[in-house]
Amino acid sequence: MENQEKEHKRRVRYKGAHPRNYNEKYKELQPEKYGDTVAKVIQKGNTPAGMHIPICVKEIMDFLKIKPGQTGLDATLGYGGHTQEMLKCLEGRGHLFALDVDPIEIAKTTERLANLGYGSEILTTKNLNFANVDEVTSEAGLFDFVLADLGVSSMQIDNPNRGFSFKKEGPLDLRLNPEKGISAAQRLKTISQRELEGMLFENSDEPYAEIISKAIVSRTERGEDISTTTKLQQVIGDALQFLPADERKEVIKKSCQRTFQALRIDVNNEFEVLFEFLEKLPNVLAKGGRVAILTFHSGEDRMVKKSFKRLLQDGVYREVSTEVIRPSAEECNRNSRARSAKMRWAIKA
Repeated sequence: MENQEKEHKRRVRYKGAHPRNYNEKYKELQPEKYGDTVAKVIQKGNTPAGMHIPICVKEIMDFLKIKPGQTGLDATLGYGGHTQEMLKCLEGRGHLFALDVDPIEIAKTTERLANLGYGSEILTTKNLNFANVDEVTSEAGLFDFVLADLGVSSMQIDNPNRGFSFKKEGPLDLRLNPEKGISAAQRLKTISQRELEGMLFENSDEPYAEIISKAIVSRTERGEDISTTTKLQQVIGDALQFLPADERKEVIKKSCQRTFQALRIDVNNEFEVLFEFLEKLPNVLAKGGRVAILTFHSGEDRMVKKSFKRLLQDGVYREVSTEVIRPSAEECNRNSRARSAKMRWAIKA
């Protein structure tokens, strides 16, 4: 009786017919046990909690043309969806290296892939920022193919403890590696109004950058603590109350999205990291090596486009994509997070 009572207490309880909070979605968080539940969530066009649905898989695989025996790199492992497809192409021959800056998710994904039969004999994962891609070649040699998916993984966005979304209460963190650097909350404590305004404009084209930055800094200067996701959302909402009632809700939502994006880019130095990766990329590719990069931000896409074009003119790349490749309408309908994705590619001379 005592054992039965303990087991009963472990079961997650929630109000209503379906769980709403992240930690209550125990079936979605255990896809290996509750495959039917996960399949239903995906079928409805949603991403199950704790998972990430890879984007542009067909387009990426069609371009990379992976052959058994090759050596490749997934520069941003994430949930491992793209990685798994690349491993299938290798057919047990060759090797795939995979990097991720997030120490929490890389451990989960490495274990998940090992359980699928992809152990250290075919896959090597490293908790490393892809800006340091050159550190891998001493062990791996040059790569025949490289993929970099620059999007934040759904597991990070959906987990309120990571602070990536204003939709749920959580600490205002936004770091891809919560063990390094400072959180977004700490960043806001010392930032000047002018610097914050510039960040909001440069990182996310926020039209109300001046108004929002003034509201945030005036609160922090008065000693107010903006340390949670919902608190920042409230400050932004209060600052934009002057907007017409019929458009206020949607505009506030979009400004919150852009503000969180700008802060995330800033605390993770995302533009600087991408610049360093693009500069080092030609030196880690074998002759004829192929690279595909998936971006979700216009600034990132411009950086990739300019780098590929410049290095094509310099003779470093023999061919680059002339047009951006987007996910199909069907994929966007299945997965709303695919809508802002853009893919570009290059082939080493």
